[in-house]
Amino acid sequence: MMSLAQRLHIIEPIRVACEAGARLYRACDVAHISVNDWYRWQQEGQVVDDARPLAKRPEPANKLSDTERKEVIAVCNSERFGSLPPSQIVPILADERRYLASKSTMYRILKANALVFPRGRAAAPRKINKPTTHHATAPNQVWSWDITFLPAQTKGQFYKLYLIEDIFSRYPVGWEVHEEETGELAAELLQRSVTGQRCSMTPLVLHSDNGAPMKSYTLKAKMEELKVSPSHSRPRVSNDNPFSESLFRTLKYWPQWPQAGFASLDQAQRWVQRFIHWYSREHRHSGIQFVTPAQRHQGQDQAILAQRKAVYEIAKAKRPQRWQGATRDWTWISQVSLNPDRDLLPENKLEIEAI
Repeated sequence: MMSLAQRLHIIEPIRVACEAGARLYRACDVAHISVNDWYRWQQEGQVVDDARPLAKRPEPANKLSDTERKEVIAVCNSERFGSLPPSQIVPILADERRYLASKSTMYRILKANALVFPRGRAAAPRKINKPTTHHATAPNQVWSWDITFLPAQTKGQFYKLYLIEDIFSRYPVGWEVHEEETGELAAELLQRSVTGQRCSMTPLVLHSDNGAPMKSYTLKAKMEELKVSPSHSRPRVSNDNPFSESLFRTLKYWPQWPQAGFASLDQAQRWVQRFIHWYSREHRHSGIQFVTPAQRHQGQDQAILAQRKAVYEIAKAKRPQRWQGATRDWTWISQVSLNPDRDLLPENKLEIEAI
């Protein structure tokens, strides 16, 4: 539907073109209108406005009367049905041999009168904002950390594993096991991790959930001292810290996991030390093209992946009949994203894969 000004803007150049010898249908095609539009827009040589908005149309025969609409509103707002949605009201009335309107019609009437709102005591659905996205193109740019419980052999007692992981390489840059959760212990671990990685005063993001140690003033002060930028999961959203959660799942499903629990803090520390060595230097991680976190953290993975590609190409050259297409993709993953915006994900696979 076009206004009179828009029609004049289109019609006048067509007239000029036709007076210059152009064919009408060619000129209309260039203006993206049909010849029928050209004739319909003009009456007695004058361009006229669209008359459709002014047309008088008969009301539908099945339209509810004002009395019926008021009855629907009264029933929906009555004390009996005030806490029920139309999807509940309609079948209840039908059981009583009574029909006022369909469910969709009730909703339309309520919406037209600004009466659509959560009924009952249930809280209104809350809007969850998108998580903060961070990208890492090299080690020591984005770290993720969390605390998980390690059960003791005494029922109800747990040891606490503090663990910081580099999301680019999946390398555990720092870990400790304690008997309690405090911001002071977290701050000490962060200091040792930054010192060990020699990344003090460099741009670094530390992501965590919203636990008390993660948001303690002591840890916050240490992060400000080290120029580390904080990042937190959204409140009451459990999957915004996927790297740490994935690592903890691998830890607790490791075949050497003690089903009976840990006998002492010292045993828990020694067990975690063995796991960290295995995870860092033996475990081929699916999210980083099946190299070990240590190999990727030390920059050895590109050469390893190039060698794998060469091995596959040689194998294909020897027996090409066994290959229907290209060899396996051993492309180096150049970027890892924490909570990436799915609408902006590149074609190459940057999503977090299962360990």
